[in-house]
Amino acid sequence: MLLTLHQMPAWLAPVVLVALLVTGLAVRTWPGAIALVGVAAILGWLAALSWPRLNRQGRVLRVAVIAAVLVAAGLHFVHGTR
Repeated sequence: MLLTLHQMPAWLAPVVLVALLVTGLAVRTWPGAIALVGVAAILGWLAALSWPRLNRQGRVLRVAVIAAVLVAAGLHFVHGTR
């Protein structure tokens, strides 16, 4: 997967991440929740790659950010099913 990402243009990954984040925050129903889960998955993957080099504070911060994005996704999903 890293090789595939490395072969893509350098601007593509940040643009996709920002597009998912904006979509997730703008759409308050289940499509927004799915976009935020995509953001959490990308952040989780990046955290897993950098995990061995992080200190305890960096690990806690990354887990907290991923948890916050997943909580936001859950709220969007619950709001969209009402």
